[in-house]
Order: sequence, then structure tokens, then C-alpha cells
Amino acid sequence: MDKLLSQFLAVADAGSLSGAASTLFVTQPTLTFNMKKLEETIGAPLFERSSRGVRLTRYGETLYENARLMQRLYDNTLTAIAGQQRGSDRGLAVGSGYSWWTMFLKDMVVDYQREFPNAPVQVSLGNQLRLMDQLLSGDISMFLAHEIDGLSPAVGTDFIPLSRVYNAYFVREKHALLGAPRSQAEISAYPSIISSLAESRHERFFDPSRRRTRVETVFDRTHFAFRSNSLAACIDYALATEAVLGHTHVMRDHFILRGLYEVIQADPKRLAVAGLYVLKERRGEERVEDMISRIARAAQATLPPL
Repeated sequence: MDKLLSQFLAVADAGSLSGAASTLFVTQPTLTFNMKKLEETIGAPLFERSSRGVRLTRYGETLYENARLMQRLYDNTLTAIAGQQRGSDRGLAVGSGYSWWTMFLKDMVVDYQREFPNAPVQVSLGNQLRLMDQLLSGDISMFLAHEIDGLSPAVGTDFIPLSRVYNAYFVREKHALLGAPRSQAEISAYPSIISSLAESRHERFFDPSRRRTRVETVFDRTHFAFRSNSLAACIDYALATEAVLGHTHVMRDHFILRGLYEVIQADPKRLAVAGLYVLKERRGEERVEDMISRIARAAQATLPPL
């Protein structure tokens, strides 16, 4: 990758010149000079600068999408060559939310390594936006998550649906919400717990036009008592308070073992689709398609049908 393009990506991801300079171990004046030089080379402004940092212009968005693609292709090529040299070209790098790892991915990974004992496996656990960041950076080849509402088509991913789940609510033993069906209004009267973090650098994944039509994204969910990217921390908070943890219903049995119980919903349940995100340009690759098939079979054997 060209040095200026690499620095441009760092600035776009950090949202500020100072943050990118710290990450890249260069001085801010040097980075400022290089970005101005890149803008002169491109012939268009790439950033809108303000006291809060920088945002990409529409020209910057176009360059960002294509520079990311170039970086991924370059990194994937190096990874493939390194894997061939190690004799480990069956290596696996996937991302997952904690729920899917617990439900079936863990067992699938163990079976995979029994079939390919020399294949290194990397599994990144996190919320869907952090995993999307890792996918676009080339750190993982695919990830399991709920379908992301309002995602920009420019991100360049395919979503492969695997299961239909619903959003459930979990509380500690002897909570007042247990014992009878509860309306959404009754549930919302209690403090809420969200097991994901909305990081400003991920807002670039969303289509601004869809946000204007009131498609809710994680950035619009502002009312909560506790939010963490650690599900374990969310469970601890729910066990110690009257707060309500919203999470996919497939974790019901796991939560019971931890001391949390599902609230019976009187209103229609909010359904969501769970599936796999993969880069469009990697569709058709033998190894990628094989892994999609393996994960799909494991999911269909465990999760509710579509």
C-alpha cells in the first residue's frame, strides 16, 4: 500500500489527525502536510475539518472505499502466501457474537481442527460493528451477527441469512417482571442493559439517507442504564440490579444457568435475522464458500429456522 493512502485510512478511521498521528507514530504536522499533498494529487478535498476532528467528503468516501479494497487485497495476498509457506492454508479467521460462539461455533471450530490438525484458528468475539471493522480491515474473512439495519451498500458485503430469532428480555430471579406476561411499556419502565457499544468511528458504515427515513441504528438507542461490549459484565449488572438485559432469545438456557430468566412478552416479539457477513469480492473463493457451508450447516442444526 502507498504510504499516503495508508495514512489517509488511518485518519479516516481515527476521525482526527492527532489520533491518527499517535497511531502511526508520526508528528501531526507531517501527517497534515501529507494529507494536503494527497488532496493535491487527487485534485479534490478529502476531509471536512472542524474543531471536533475531520469527516470525509464525498470524494473522501470514494477514496476510502477503494483504498480499503486495495488494502484488503494486498493483506489477503500476503496472508495466503504466508499460509502456503507454513503449510497451513486451511487456516480459519472468523468473527462472532458471544451468543453464536456459545450456541454452535465453538463445537464447529473443534470439529474443523480435528479434520485439519495443522490449521490455525482465529476467532474474534465482539459486537457486530467491531466485527464489521475487522472484516473490512481484512483481519477476519466473515462474521456471524444479526443483520445490521441501515447498513450502507457502499460497505461492500453480502449478508447470508441463517436463522430468525427474537429480542428477549432477561432479569434476575424474583424480579417484579417475572410471573406474568408484560407489555413493552412495563418492561421499558425498568433500566435497560445493552450488550454493545456505539463507537463514533463506526457511524461511517450506515447510509445517511436511510437514517433520515428513521431506520433505527445502534447510534439511535440512547436510553440505557448500562452498556458494555462484554456480555459477562452485562450479566453481572443484571444480577446485581433491577435492570433488564435485552438479548437474543436463543441464549435462554445459558442465561438460566447464570441466574437470569426470560420475561414473558405480552406484545408481539421483535424479530431479527441472524446470519453471516462476508466481503462481496471474496464470494466464489473455494475456501470461503466451504466455510460458509460449514457454518450454515452447524447453525441450521442448532438455531431456529428462517
